[in-house]
Amino acid sequence: MTAAARDSYWARGTLSAVAISLCVTVAGCTGATPLPTTTQSSTPAPSETSPAQDPDAVFTFGTAADPTGLDPALVADTESYRITRQVLEGLVGIDPLTSEPVPLLAESWDERDDGRAYAFSLRDDVEFHDGEPLNAEAVCANFDRWYTLPAETRPSDGTVAFGSVFNAYSDSPDLSVYSSCQPLGEFEVLIQLNSRLTGFIPALAMPSFAMSSPRALEELAADELTEEVNDIALSKYALSPVGTGPYTFDSWEPGEVQLSSFENYWGARGEIGTVAFTTLTLTDERLDALNSGQIDAYDFVTVDNAGALVREGQQLLQRDPYSILYLGMNQDFPGVDNLLFRQAVAHAIDKPAMIDGQFLNGTAPADQFIPPKLAVTNEEITQYDYDVELAQELLAESGYDGEPLPFHYPTDVSRPYLPAPEGVFAVLQEQLEAAGFIIDPVPTAWSDGYLEAVQNDDDRAFHLLGWSGTYQDPDNFVGQLFGSTTVEFAFEDNQLFSKIDRARTLPNGEDRVVAYQDISDQLARRLPAVPLAFPISALAVSERVASYPVSPVMNEVFNLVDLTDVDLEATGSD
Repeated sequence: MTAAARDSYWARGTLSAVAISLCVTVAGCTGATPLPTTTQSSTPAPSETSPAQDPDAVFTFGTAADPTGLDPALVADTESYRITRQVLEGLVGIDPLTSEPVPLLAESWDERDDGRAYAFSLRDDVEFHDGEPLNAEAVCANFDRWYTLPAETRPSDGTVAFGSVFNAYSDSPDLSVYSSCQPLGEFEVLIQLNSRLTGFIPALAMPSFAMSSPRALEELAADELTEEVNDIALSKYALSPVGTGPYTFDSWEPGEVQLSSFENYWGARGEIGTVAFTTLTLTDERLDALNSGQIDAYDFVTVDNAGALVREGQQLLQRDPYSILYLGMNQDFPGVDNLLFRQAVAHAIDKPAMIDGQFLNGTAPADQFIPPKLAVTNEEITQYDYDVELAQELLAESGYDGEPLPFHYPTDVSRPYLPAPEGVFAVLQEQLEAAGFIIDPVPTAWSDGYLEAVQNDDDRAFHLLGWSGTYQDPDNFVGQLFGSTTVEFAFEDNQLFSKIDRARTLPNGEDRVVAYQDISDQLARRLPAVPLAFPISALAVSERVASYPVSPVMNEVFNLVDLTDVDLEATGSD
């Protein structure tokens, strides 16, 4: 990255607290641009020069929850990815300005066979943290592992990225988009697909497709879930990942993960020698820790926190909105399978009133699940205007008999799409009860298995959840959420599933845009869930931080963090 580009990036990413509270609007988001299928440029180094000595600054980040696991192939939560992005890297990276795919461990790639194969040229100067080389055989070992992942290892909620992107595994080869991986030389590899997958290159930028050391995968039995942390079954590898990233894994104790700078990293190591992730589940805890100097940054700033941060003169950094908050509805619960019932829900919700006071300025009401950034918005989508009387009429017509409706919502957590869940639930409860729904609140601490409860348990009518995009393609949203039947929604629509499968194969252009617009409208008419908001996400950093690599998809790696000159003098770094 050139010095000019880097300065432009930091100028764009770092905002004052006053600026974020006054002028953030969805209209200012960047539009989508055509995604490259071939690139020959080499990966830019994270910065122009490395420190003259080993980096020894310490950077402490306050996280909202513990990671669910550190094997990125088997997780789908923000806090796990936040850590694994520091330790593991993929073939494809993400441009900090546009979020488009750029070279990372692969220096270039070439589309072949009309999008059914891709040849990658790998960097020849990369090694894993255990000393193993990054070469074609290592890449194929990772792809083969993902493809042959045992059924008992895959989470039952279907959130494993390989399954959502490639449709199926080796036990259903006729359904899988993935075909094979073949070394063409020591640093050349060919990935073959069974059909065109337009989002293939962008998808490889997901943290789920980061390269792990094949030796570590084998020695630490990555596919055998023999361990347990916070009631979650994990492998030994998920407790000690080995990648090629700027930081090596040191330890994972209750409430804290620690990493160290990798001395043989192929890129610039930056200024930070030790990274500590400290779990502080309550937003006020994170605010107090930042103000007292215990941590250097924390994420998911709430409206209440924003005001306090302004008073303390702390820095707020915003991300372009790239997540969706929704009200999920379980059609296996009696009555929820009635479309009139779900339409009543949609008409009962006043989205602007729900957003007001609960989200940062710039958060917009959502009437579809694909963020505006991807430029496939359906301007003529089926609408459900706020209308309490109509909601009451539809509810009565649906035959609803007043049975209490369990409504699950998370507590003791902040997510990119839901910084203050208790407040949002309270507003929705009031609105739904005004329309005649009898709500039975079911608060569940995030760390007590909230995700598992709402994605695998049938004893609920409603739940609050969302999705944060990890790569730039519409399939990352509608494919992930509604590409197949899941327990979360108990939603069956084979015609829609087929449309989503087809849209993934269409080349970028007008036909693909129209296909996703049609998918959005079909979702609006079928209502498996009610889209609520495209939230603005923001983090706070201390005065130690001169610049931070803000990313809409949270591709924020800490060797790109710049500290102030005063801090560098204090730590002895150059």
